[in-house]
Amino acid sequence: MPVASLQPVTDPADERLADYVALTDVALRSRQEPAKGLYIAESSTVLGRALAAGHRPRSVLLSPRWLPDLERLLAGLPADDTVVPVYVAEEPVLEAITGFHVHRGALAAMHRPALAPVASLLAGARRVAVLEDIVDHTNVGAIMRACAAMGMDAVLVTPRCADPLYRRSVRVSMGTVFQVPWTRIDPWPAGIDVLRQHGFVTAALALTDDAVDLDELERDTPERLALVLGSEGHGLKAETIAAADVVVRIPMRGGVDSLNVASAAAVAFWATR
Repeated sequence: MPVASLQPVTDPADERLADYVALTDVALRSRQEPAKGLYIAESSTVLGRALAAGHRPRSVLLSPRWLPDLERLLAGLPADDTVVPVYVAEEPVLEAITGFHVHRGALAAMHRPALAPVASLLAGARRVAVLEDIVDHTNVGAIMRACAAMGMDAVLVTPRCADPLYRRSVRVSMGTVFQVPWTRIDPWPAGIDVLRQHGFVTAALALTDDAVDLDELERDTPERLALVLGSEGHGLKAETIAAADVVVRIPMRGGVDSLNVASAAAVAFWATR
C-alpha cells in the first residue's frame, strides 16, 4: 500500500496546504482545480470510491479522529512506494484552511485524470447523456448518480457545464462520478454531428410544441441514443433543439410544467435504459 507520511499542521497559512485553501470559493476553485490537475474528494466514502476507481491522492487533510478510516482505505490499495503526505490538524485549523466546518472525515487532494477523447467514449456506448450548460454543481452530481444507477454508458459535458469533479458535484454523486466515463464535448452544439457519425439518435428534452411524449420514445427506443439535458433556467439552446433528431417531453400532471433537471434525467434514463 502507499506509505502515509503523517505531518501535523497548526498554521492555516502553511504553504503545503495550498490545495485546500478556500474550498467554498466556487469561482476560484473551478478555475484552479482543472488548471492544477487536481480535484478534492470529501468524506471517507468518496475517497474510498475514488481510490477504488484507480485515482491516486496528492495528499490528505484530516483531523486525528479520522486516521483509522484513512489507514483502512490505504490498506486496501496495491503495494507501491508512493508516499502520501497526510496533514493532521485540529478542527478549528481545518475550518480556517478550508472555509467550512469539516465534519465528513478526510479531505483528499486527488490527481485529476486526463479527459478521454469523445470518440473513445462513444465507441462502445449505447446510452449517452449530454449535459448542456448545467451550471449548478448539485444538479450535475445528482445526474451523475442517476447515470450510474440507470446504467448510462457515458456522459458528455459541454464547455460551459459545471465540473463533475468539483467537490460538491462529487459529494452529491456519492462518488459515483468515478464509475461513469465522462468527457467534455467541444464545440457544441456542433458536436451533435459527432454523435450522429457514431450512429446515435439525439433526443433533446425540451418543452416545444412538436415534442413527443417520453412514452413514445420508450416504445421505440433507438439502439444508440443520446439524451440531451439543458440548463436549469433556460433549458436547451434553440440551436441544439433544432439540430436534434427528436425533441422529447415528460408528460406532467397536477399543473406542473416540468421537473428539476436531475429528476427529469433519472426519469428519462430509466424509461430508455
